[in-house]
Parts: sequence; structure tokens; C-alpha cells
Amino acid sequence: MKNIFDTHAHYNTEQFDTDRNEILASLPDAGIVGIINCGTDVLSSRESLKLAENYDFVFAACGIHPEDAQGVKDDDFPEIEGLLKHEKCVALGEIGLDYYYDFVPRDLQLETFERQLQIAVSCDIPVIIHDREAHGDTLRLLKKYKPKGVMHCFSGSVETAKEIVNLGMYIGLGGAVTFKNAVKPVEVASYVPMDRLLLETDCPYMAPVPKRGKRNNSAYIEFVAEKIGEIKKINPQSVADECCQNALILFEKLNKFYR
Repeated sequence: MKNIFDTHAHYNTEQFDTDRNEILASLPDAGIVGIINCGTDVLSSRESLKLAENYDFVFAACGIHPEDAQGVKDDDFPEIEGLLKHEKCVALGEIGLDYYYDFVPRDLQLETFERQLQIAVSCDIPVIIHDREAHGDTLRLLKKYKPKGVMHCFSGSVETAKEIVNLGMYIGLGGAVTFKNAVKPVEVASYVPMDRLLLETDCPYMAPVPKRGKRNNSAYIEFVAEKIGEIKKINPQSVADECCQNALILFEKLNKFYR
């Protein structure tokens, strides 16, 4: 397979410390034409930009994840805003709400999320949204600010997916759609229009079948494209091609590098 764009990865994490450069260097031969590496706080956002500077096909998203909101400082927000100006920072993310683990008080998560949505709208840059068991509050804020962006690793219902698509946003699908007992992800994959779909890994997490339980990487997206092709009854390469084009449309700064 070729023309694969991984719109959500975490190659700066410790799981890649022993062979990060080798893995990344091998990916173009596996058909990978682009990767967006997502920050989760100020430090990891800086690390994402360093990776993007070292590899032509790697780009960065900078933001504060809900699980990192506990340690957020007021001066983190202007720093994130400054990082967004880098030519290879194509999105504000990964941001959002996580009520599954509830590691961070919800009011602090909401404040951190809302402040970053304000930045995204002000800077006219897409957002990469994390939403786990927080669909109501996430939708409320997305409807309030109406950012462009993607709901990453979508875990909601078809009804929620319809609301996201109606807002003009995209749905990101990864390994979960291949899992043996997947129900909602398969229903969502069947529903989402091809022009609103993005492929992702969330690597090193969420490896698809038949690699489930192993460290994920962008080369495994082919298994996700195959499953979505099966669900939608279209060629898997067409899935990869259309999702790559969608990435170039949503993340407008990419076009400087893909003329």
C-alpha cells in the first residue's frame, strides 16, 4: 500500500527510545507519506517539533492533553500559541476531555480545553480532539467555538459522529475498528462519509489486528485501511488515497510541503 498519512502518532514517547530513528527512517518504504506527531504538554510539543525538523514527512501538533492539565501553568498557553507559528506545526493538539480515568478534576480539564479552543480559533488552526467518556461536554464546547479539526480515535456512537460531521469536522479511526468485538467503531466507519475520514495509529498504542498487543507504528495503518475498505466495500488503496487527501485539506499548512 502507498500514500498513507498517519494523522496521529506519539513517536517522542519512551516506547521508541531504543529504535526511534530506525523506525522513522523505514516508514517511507512502507508507503508512509506523512505523520502528525502530537504533543500532550509543552515539553512533548517541543519534542514533536524537533522530530518534525529532522524528518521531511513528519509534522507536529502542539497542545495540552486533558491528563496533563493538572500541572498546567498560565504561561503554558502563550508558549503553546507561540509553537503553533512554526511552519511544521499543523494543528493544536492533542487537546480535549477524559472522564474515563478522571485523573484531573473536570473543571480544570474544561478550563484547559476551552482556553486552547480559543487559541485555535484565534490562530485559525485545526484542533486534534481527545474525547473519552466526555461526549456531552466535548460537543457543547465544539458547538460553542466551531473550530475546524478532527475527533481523534473516535469512540462515540453514530449519532455523535453525525454531530461531529455536521460541525464540519473529521473523524479519525485507527486500530479499534479492527478489534474482534468492535461494534461502535465498525458502525461509525460504515457511516462516516469518505470525505470526512482520517486514518491514524495513536502509536505506540492501539495496534490493529493482527498486530494487537504489540507496539504500534505507522506501517500498521494498512490493516486499518483494509478493514475500512471491507466495511465500505471499496478498495483499501482508495481508502488510503482519500484519507491522505482529506489530511491535506484539513491541515492546510501541509500543502506547502506537498505541492
